[in-house]
Amino acid sequence: MSRNRHPEETVTLILDVAYRLFMEKGYEHTSIQDIIGHLGGLSKGAIYHHFKSKEDILIAVADRMTADSNQLLAAIRDRRDLNGREKLKMIFRESIRRPVQDEIFSVAPDFHNNAKLLFSLLHDTIENAAPNYILPIIEQGIADGSVRAEHPRQLAELILLAANLWMNPMIFDSSQEESCRKFMVFSQMMKGFGLDIIDEEMLERLQELTAIYAARPIDPQPRNITE
Repeated sequence: MSRNRHPEETVTLILDVAYRLFMEKGYEHTSIQDIIGHLGGLSKGAIYHHFKSKEDILIAVADRMTADSNQLLAAIRDRRDLNGREKLKMIFRESIRRPVQDEIFSVAPDFHNNAKLLFSLLHDTIENAAPNYILPIIEQGIADGSVRAEHPRQLAELILLAANLWMNPMIFDSSQEESCRKFMVFSQMMKGFGLDIIDEEMLERLQELTAIYAARPIDPQPRNITE
């Protein structure tokens, strides 16, 4: 491989390789040497020129994972033809319908072996997605009468924590039946806030993603390695 690769291309290659290895092996079981071994000739120095550590690579991978999702959230948040409740429903529908979700669930990591990745995604949920995308929509819904909530910030966090973590089979390794039950409880909770935003199509899609996750290949004996 040429060493005259543009810096942006080098970073993209490193993140592509790291993403695949983190998904296949888990963050804790992926070493810097593993990443180097899949870079087609790039040296360890090339990695450390762009990233100080494996954890920095993880942060960049997580940022890229959430970027497309946040772009979708922003587009729906900024629409002028929908009220707050309609925007929340569209967010749930479009988020789980994205084709990339099939890929994510088919190679999803065991989050029990990816504590740093899990924390990174949790941090983005609370510090970025909830206040910047969901909260403005809830506040709009309160103003237009389509949402009932006395504590909009806390509701925004609760919605995303339930949707992204509690209902996520990748986090708790839930069966299709258990995922369905959680989804129904979540639907009832939303109705309590005047948000009848969950429908059968969403439930079927969640069951489909859960099945994809359950069918993914798993390495039964991940090896212990060092960086």
